[in-house]
Amino acid sequence: MAIIEMKVPVIGESVTEVTLSKWLKADGVYVNLDDPICEFESDKATLEFPAEAAGKLIHVAAEGSDLQIGMLVAKIDTAAAKESPVPKAAAAAAPVATEQPAAKSAETAPASSGGSYAEGHPSPAAAKILKENAVAPSEVAGTGRDGRITKEDAAKAVEAKQTPTTPPPAKPVAETPKPTPVGNFSRTEERKKMSRMRRTIAKRLVSAKNETAMLTTFNEVDMTEVMALRKKYNEKFEAKYGIKLGFMSLFAKACAKALLQMPDVNASIDGEEIIYHNYVDISIAISTPNGLVVPPVHNVESLSFAEIEHKIKELSGKARSGTLTLEEMSGGTFTITNGGIFGSLMSTPILNEPQSAILGMHAIKERPVAIDGRIEIRPMMYLALSYDHRVIDGSTSVTFLVKVKELLEDPTGMLLDL
Repeated sequence: MAIIEMKVPVIGESVTEVTLSKWLKADGVYVNLDDPICEFESDKATLEFPAEAAGKLIHVAAEGSDLQIGMLVAKIDTAAAKESPVPKAAAAAAPVATEQPAAKSAETAPASSGGSYAEGHPSPAAAKILKENAVAPSEVAGTGRDGRITKEDAAKAVEAKQTPTTPPPAKPVAETPKPTPVGNFSRTEERKKMSRMRRTIAKRLVSAKNETAMLTTFNEVDMTEVMALRKKYNEKFEAKYGIKLGFMSLFAKACAKALLQMPDVNASIDGEEIIYHNYVDISIAISTPNGLVVPPVHNVESLSFAEIEHKIKELSGKARSGTLTLEEMSGGTFTITNGGIFGSLMSTPILNEPQSAILGMHAIKERPVAIDGRIEIRPMMYLALSYDHRVIDGSTSVTFLVKVKELLEDPTGMLLDL
């Protein structure tokens, strides 16, 4: 019997441990070379682990186990003959083989010896994405071999579903749910292990609070001109570039201009040295079902508004479908987080180490403000800049935030690079 041991591979320079989040192949089944057998959840992303040989799969680690790099995950018996087992329930219901024609319909044919799938059958990773987002495989057009639904097909289907074209039908009055009875005195509890991403987020947030001299400074920005700009040009912008002109690209561009003028805010500490970056990689905070991720948009200072919008849309789609790669999660010199989409009026964002600053956007609210001696109602947004006081002085942080405010309140001047 020839046994191949499958161990946790080296995933990335900073990854030392992973969690076996899910077995994709059952214990004892025959697998082909490169078939994905399980999923690993690292600090940054979910990764498929392919079989290193063809043969009978033998599970060694259990789902939910935390595994160090190099630890044994599974074994493959390469001497085992390939079988095509039929589920017991199906075997009991099936008629005698001699009473049926040898040929089977294409609809019910099992996977071929080459490991292909019937048309419309999702890969394990695609099936996971579709299940988590309640998308039926029958609704997805597969582009893989023999019509197989790939991971990318599933991600696109989920993204398309998140933008419905027609409003849902109104529920009839008879379906109105009854109010939950008050006073049932329920005292049930549920204990659930934190996901690796949630544990990583928790550790990094505590580290940022304990290991940095974090302060927050506030200001407010009048969004009148930005909103007027979007209203005037959004239709033409979308017609030309195929995407809407959002607030995030305007904020990212304003921050990039201010960061190049004030390199301290774009710097980071490495031991006893400060690294000054001559480029601007802005990490965009994206909320997902598994937690907050912050993939960076690289070289924002050199991108157009349309390029920034397309990149943010791409990263957001991948983040919510769980298909971000380690490379797409790495880097970043500054972070922007938008709590305003959830209704936050003001907050103090926590640093995304090793970065030295993070900008918090908030909800736009109409408020009375004094304009040239008159009281006017303007759409206002509070801005919060949290920063590491070890790198950034108070005067620097305040000046940076004022520059961002001025750029946003005169977006035409920003576009003209004035």
